[in-house]
Amino acid sequence: MRGSYAYAAFFAATLGCIPDPAAAQSEATDETTQEIVVTARRRAESLQDTPVAITALSAETLQDRQIQQTQDLERITPSLQFKPAGQLSGNSASSVVFIRGVGQVDPTAAVDPGVGIYLDEVYLGRAVGGTIDFGDIDGVEVLRGPQGTLFGRNTIGGAILVRTKQPQLGEWNGRARFRAGAYNLKEGFAALNIPLADTLAARVSGGFRKRDGYVIRSVDGLDLGNEDGWSANGALKWQPSSDFDLFVRGDYSKRDENGAPFVFAGINEQAPVAAIASVGAGCPGATIPFAPLTPGDPRFGAPNVPMINDPRCANDFQAKGPFVNGGTAPVMSSSEVWGIGATANIRLTDVAAVKLISAYRNTESRGIRDADNTPLLLITTDVGAQSHQFSQEVQLQLDWGKVSAILGGYYFNEVTNERATVPVSFPPSPPVIRSILAGGPGSRDLQISRLKTDSLAGFGEVSVKPAAGLELTGGLRYTTDRKTYLGTAFNLFPATLPDPDPLPTLAVPEGGPLFLYHRPFARSFSALTGSASIQYRWSPAISTYASYARSFKSGGFNTRYNAAPAGNVPVPFDQESVTSYEIGAKTNIGRLRLNLAAFQAEYDDIQLIFRQGVVPLLFNAGKARIRGLEAEASWRAPWGLILDAGASVLDDKIKSITPVPGATATVTPSDDLPLTPDLQANIGIAFDLKLANGMTLTPRFDGSYTSKITFITGSIPLIEENGYFVGNASLTLKLSDRYELSGGVNNLFDERYLIQGNASLATLGYAERMYARPRNWYLQVSGRF
Repeated sequence: MRGSYAYAAFFAATLGCIPDPAAAQSEATDETTQEIVVTARRRAESLQDTPVAITALSAETLQDRQIQQTQDLERITPSLQFKPAGQLSGNSASSVVFIRGVGQVDPTAAVDPGVGIYLDEVYLGRAVGGTIDFGDIDGVEVLRGPQGTLFGRNTIGGAILVRTKQPQLGEWNGRARFRAGAYNLKEGFAALNIPLADTLAARVSGGFRKRDGYVIRSVDGLDLGNEDGWSANGALKWQPSSDFDLFVRGDYSKRDENGAPFVFAGINEQAPVAAIASVGAGCPGATIPFAPLTPGDPRFGAPNVPMINDPRCANDFQAKGPFVNGGTAPVMSSSEVWGIGATANIRLTDVAAVKLISAYRNTESRGIRDADNTPLLLITTDVGAQSHQFSQEVQLQLDWGKVSAILGGYYFNEVTNERATVPVSFPPSPPVIRSILAGGPGSRDLQISRLKTDSLAGFGEVSVKPAAGLELTGGLRYTTDRKTYLGTAFNLFPATLPDPDPLPTLAVPEGGPLFLYHRPFARSFSALTGSASIQYRWSPAISTYASYARSFKSGGFNTRYNAAPAGNVPVPFDQESVTSYEIGAKTNIGRLRLNLAAFQAEYDDIQLIFRQGVVPLLFNAGKARIRGLEAEASWRAPWGLILDAGASVLDDKIKSITPVPGATATVTPSDDLPLTPDLQANIGIAFDLKLANGMTLTPRFDGSYTSKITFITGSIPLIEENGYFVGNASLTLKLSDRYELSGGVNNLFDERYLIQGNASLATLGYAERMYARPRNWYLQVSGRF
């Protein structure tokens, strides 16, 4: 469904639910829906009083709807796509996040994400680490649309705010759960709150999850898509007076898994790499005609790879189905993330308070993927990185009743060392080509990069209430980012994978350096962004708003090469920006809450992936327009029925593509933006049945529908998902206020659908895709004191 039909259907489903103000007045006293408090404007306020499109989820809602990780949020959040295992990383902990059609598919260190993820108000700078387990969680807020004033770093699409539970003063309490299920699932979690003094408390928690994979490699039986990780958290809360409190928190998580569950999608037999791989493997009849490029040097022409069922041939006979992988290269996925942060709140006067947020985080990761998923060497990627970041934020919060304001400053420093090793059959240098034709194993491109970011910002926002029910808000933020890149690249042969050390000591291996950057390259990016809104509360039950917001994401340097760029100078890309206009209505009448939003966003200088030969590079090469409608509703019947629902309609149009000299576009104006489905919808239905002895039995069903989506820029049907509906069912028996038993089935109808895809058919010749886990069940016991 698209265009006018989509909008008509959306309005038909939602406008009929909007109550009139007179009814709102009469039913306001029947309000039984619990107030939801959010922090989208860096202060605590009611969800219904915030002129921002927000999905706010409490810890109880997350538990009831089986939202266990950040990637599960897309099932219950309009306009959100949250995918694990980035296309180019091969790491299961790496996240690709889009909100309202804005995000970034490249999860490597050279590229910033387009949606900011914040853990206890601390920005997480890397894609690895964005997949967060919801263990000791207090709540989650998904802010849709640019958040370029109060959340400045890389929030052109929106922001995801994750809040953990803080220690409680003067109270011992704890909770624990254990879950077992299909695919040998074993999962446990426990948290304990410890009062240390009248003004001091601690909280510790930890958990683990182990589960077998669901894609099996035919060569060695290795299960891909398995889960094997654990985490630990500790926090202190000190509150010596009502005018001061200090919250200190540390977290650690580690994952060591077999690799992302990609499988074969297809091969272009006419691609040069597919041909050279078949020739090197001895495929019967495979040929590579030559045409002279320079005297004495060959050039690949149109190859011929016979469609015969021979394992030495690169063709579609390599397909083994959605849950069997035909690759043979070593694969792995590992990550280790830890951080410490401190937040201090200082009340200066009755109207002024200061908040200080300091944090340090460290991330190490490595992901290896056999991208062609065949026994042939078309391409394998091995990406390892070490990153550390420090951030400091200062806020001055002012409140005079009818006038409130927030002023602040923000500093962010990040240093990332990344190594990318890419064994490939088709290097650029003629000696290596001749080596492959003679039966050699190919070449290996090795890139070692050091990237540094220093970001400094000042921001302010003022809200004024000039009349009863009316609020005017405006804000500005000035940001300057300085990025420095130092890189070294080699083209090596023969192609062998490096040792397991993710960042080995740099040496000149066999083949010698092809090119290197002798000095660091630096670029600065700056922007003045802002937001404005007008909100009017017509009654205690109805408010409406209109808003404007602009945000930007800085540019950087391309770090992937298998041939030296002109002058040995890395190719840069510039910043991109989103300007959004939005109107919305928020209603809360009796037991029904219904929130609506409509928006239009102008997406300028989009950082799109083009290709120079086999290499994907980022360029500012596009303009787009994205329109959308969103609705969220919840209803609690007095007799136990619980209904939750949400929907979004997106209409994206690529307005123009700017040609890049020497590069091939992977997208045209007729294509869709990646991870921007026309329609998303979700529904949750539960019923509380009161039993004897104070017990409650709650059956629940949650369903979500997503229409057709693409995963990369450009239209490649082999890796597109045409739409799917997923249902989950659960049954919970609450024995008392302390203990409960539950069980459920995820992917109840055993829907087979794609959650990720990638391809380079023109040159490398491969296409790969990732299916969701098939139907699986679980049983859980939990308790608290």
